[in-house]
Amino acid sequence: MENSAIEGNYPLTFRKDDSASLGTHLKNRHSVVLVGMKRVGISNFLRFFLNHKDIAKTYIGDGNSHLFIPIDLNDLVEREVAPFWTLTLKRISDSVNKSSLTKEVKKKTETLFSDSIQSQDLFLMTDRVRRSLVEIVEAGVLPTLFFIRFDRIKDAVTPEFFANLQGLKDATHRKLSYVFTSYRSLDALSETVFTKASLSVFSKDLYIKPAKEEDTKTIFKTYNDRYKLNLSPLIEQALLDMVDGYVQYLQLALIYLHERKSPLKTKDEFFESLSKDEEIGLQSEELWESLGQQEKNVITKIIKNEKVTKEEKDEGKYLWDTGLVVDSRVFSPLFDYYISQTEKKSSNNNIVELTKKENLLFNYLKDSINLVCEREQIVEGVWPEVEALGVSDWAIDRLVARVRNKLKLQKSQFEVQTIRTRGYKLVEI
Repeated sequence: MENSAIEGNYPLTFRKDDSASLGTHLKNRHSVVLVGMKRVGISNFLRFFLNHKDIAKTYIGDGNSHLFIPIDLNDLVEREVAPFWTLTLKRISDSVNKSSLTKEVKKKTETLFSDSIQSQDLFLMTDRVRRSLVEIVEAGVLPTLFFIRFDRIKDAVTPEFFANLQGLKDATHRKLSYVFTSYRSLDALSETVFTKASLSVFSKDLYIKPAKEEDTKTIFKTYNDRYKLNLSPLIEQALLDMVDGYVQYLQLALIYLHERKSPLKTKDEFFESLSKDEEIGLQSEELWESLGQQEKNVITKIIKNEKVTKEEKDEGKYLWDTGLVVDSRVFSPLFDYYISQTEKKSSNNNIVELTKKENLLFNYLKDSINLVCEREQIVEGVWPEVEALGVSDWAIDRLVARVRNKLKLQKSQFEVQTIRTRGYKLVEI
């Protein structure tokens, strides 16, 4: 996350409750897990928190110098422990270099990173991370490592990995803090590694819900400036009501409006067209599939206006904690619509025609037949309109799965093959 992030210009009151809570934790040198439903806008919030010049003074206010070190795990090529520590050390070096720390500290951290390139030894790598953090602390600065999208490496996490994280805190005399972002709490990600007992003193959960309307308007203005849309007050309010603070819906809706040729005149027309948009549908599906079966059952009962028992509410606590459910309703009409249509879709699963996005993917793979198409290339070719927003691995894999299944139903001469850790290719069979 660069200092040039436009979110750094948001008003200081943006998500003030979340900022105040996170600031208090960092003031007390706690570690925090920011938990929220997938693509709810945690990264958007952190770009604000990391880049607004008055954050530390306003929300931490302990009189200390703080160094925020963002480490976006989207930057990992391989989801393994060794690349994780290499990336961490690189981002420490980058952040120190941009800071007001002395030339000596900058040179030491840079040297520690450059030396690490020569070795793939895991012990030496973690030791250099430790030495870099100690250098920062001894210079009178409090470091915080922000592990953004930490859930991306959940399969690589081991007890030894967790011990290394704890060891770094000890080495800095507990002056180091961590901020993790994840769509689930750490114990839910890897309950054999992050037990509730071990986490009780290691980190606190802070749930990030969809943005309040005033904050959504701030985000809307930022993105609307990019697309130069001239929406009527009626359509603008309808948009805010439909997305209900969910940042990914907001961004996708603005892209939809930008690409639409004819203007929208009524709220009903807007909802009908947007709810059937393929990108919106795919995002709703990702959100739906991130839930456990019990959580899905609870939401289905809510949609059908059926009574939810106390036991069911306790088991589905995540839904209320994350703001997926507000009181007794699903947070967004768009998500509500998707769920209500799910059963109808499942009963009509023999449709073999390719959708617009499926066609784009098939033709992209066909243009490179027998060649491996990397995930990043697929995003560029199939999602050029949302490339800047990022496309989740789930969305790519889901679209590929749909194309693969439809090709089989069509008895096509083509087949999509998965190339592990790299991407996909189309072959003739």
